[in-house]
Amino acid sequence: MVEIPIQEIAAVGKLRQSGRAVIIGAGPAGAALAYLLARRGVQVALIERYPDLERTFRGDGLQPSGVDALDQMGFGERLRQLPQTIINTIELYRGGRLRARIPTEALGFIARFVPQPAVLKMIIDEGLKHASFQLSMSTMVRDLIRSGNRVVGVRADGPDGPREFLADLVIGTDGRYSTVRKRAGFTEPTSPQHFDILNFLVPFPNFWPDRSTVRLELGPGCLTGGIPVADGRLWMGMTIVKGQYKALRSAGTDGLTEELLHRTSPDLAAHLRANPDALKHPVLLDVMVGRPENWTTPGLLLLGDAAHPMSPNGGQGINMALRDALVAANHLCPVLLHNSDAASIDTATRRIQVERTPEIVAIQEHQRKQTQTFLRSDRFVSRLAMWFLPALAKSGLLRSLLSKRLKSMQHGVVPVRLTV
Repeated sequence: MVEIPIQEIAAVGKLRQSGRAVIIGAGPAGAALAYLLARRGVQVALIERYPDLERTFRGDGLQPSGVDALDQMGFGERLRQLPQTIINTIELYRGGRLRARIPTEALGFIARFVPQPAVLKMIIDEGLKHASFQLSMSTMVRDLIRSGNRVVGVRADGPDGPREFLADLVIGTDGRYSTVRKRAGFTEPTSPQHFDILNFLVPFPNFWPDRSTVRLELGPGCLTGGIPVADGRLWMGMTIVKGQYKALRSAGTDGLTEELLHRTSPDLAAHLRANPDALKHPVLLDVMVGRPENWTTPGLLLLGDAAHPMSPNGGQGINMALRDALVAANHLCPVLLHNSDAASIDTATRRIQVERTPEIVAIQEHQRKQTQTFLRSDRFVSRLAMWFLPALAKSGLLRSLLSKRLKSMQHGVVPVRLTV
C-alpha cells in the first residue's frame, strides 16, 4: 500500500474548484458515472486497463430499466440509432424438435440487444466534450494510495510508465474480478453458483426464421441458446456445470465441440459442424454472484459488478450498473462539486449503498430462484421444470408464475430517478 503525506493532498485540493473523483473501469457504471459527474463540472479521471472497448461477450441485454437510465442521461435518441437486435419471438426446442414458439409480448417482456462497446463509446464520447473529463486508456491500476486510514488515490502503470492519480474519492467499477476491491481488503462476494456459460460467435444460419428470433435448446438442467446479434452473427451460449470447463478443455477441441453438438437440434448441429473454426475458442463466463457487506470505506466506493456481481440470468448486469450510476451521481455531485470535506463525501457513499442495496438484493434473489428452478442438473425438480417449460409457456402459466419476477427484472424493483 502506498502512503502519501496528508499535507500534500490538502495542497492539491486547494488548487481545484471542485472535488476530484478517480473511477477505475470504463464499463457501464464507470463510464456513465464519469459522464454524469463531468457534465456538472466535477473533475473526474476515468481509468481503463485495456486499449479499447472492443471486447466480445460483454453484457448486451438492455432491459427497459437500463434503457430508461440512458434516456434520463439524455442518450435516448442516440441509443435507438445504434445497431441493435429487438427480439420478438422465442423458440423452445427439446430433443431436437421445436416444442413452442412464443411471442415475447405473450410473456410480458421486451428483449433488446445492443453491443455494449457501442453504448460505452457513446457515453464516453459525450463525456470527452467536457473539460473536466479525463480518460486514460491502457492504464492498469496496481495499488491504492492511502493517507492514514483513508484512500486518497491509486497508483497505476500507463503507456508512459508509472503514475499516480490523487482523488477525493476513488470509485471502483472494474468488474467482478475487481482489483480495487481486492486492494481495499473487502470480503470477496461469494455465493455458491451451480453453472458457468461458454460463449461462441458463429455465422448466422440460413435456416433461422429471422433476426428477431431467439432459439433455446432445453436439456435436463441445462440450456443452450442462440441469439442474433447486431453484427450479423449468432451468439451461442451453453450452460455447463460449475467447474466443468476444465474437464471439457482437457478433452480438446473435439470434446468441447461434441458436447455442444450433442445438445443442439440436427439443423443447428449441422451448421456448427460446417463452421468448426468458430467453436475453437469459446469464452468462459465464470458465473459469480454476491456482494460484500460494505461497498465503501473512507475515500473509496465500489459500484456495478465490483460491488455486486450479477448472474447472467435475466441479463441484469448492465442495467443494474447504469442505475447505480444514476443514484451515485445524485449523491456525489453535490459534495464533489462544492469540494466538500471528507466526512461529507463518505456520508454520501454510504447513502449510495443504502439506497441501492434493496434492489440488488431483490434482483439477486430472483436470479437465485430462477437458477434453482431451471438450471440445477442435480435436482429432479429442475429437470422436471425444464421438461414442462414449453407447455407452461404455451399455456400462459409461465407468465402467471413469473410475472412479478419478470416485471422486476424488466423495470427494476424501486424507482430510480436522476436529479442532478
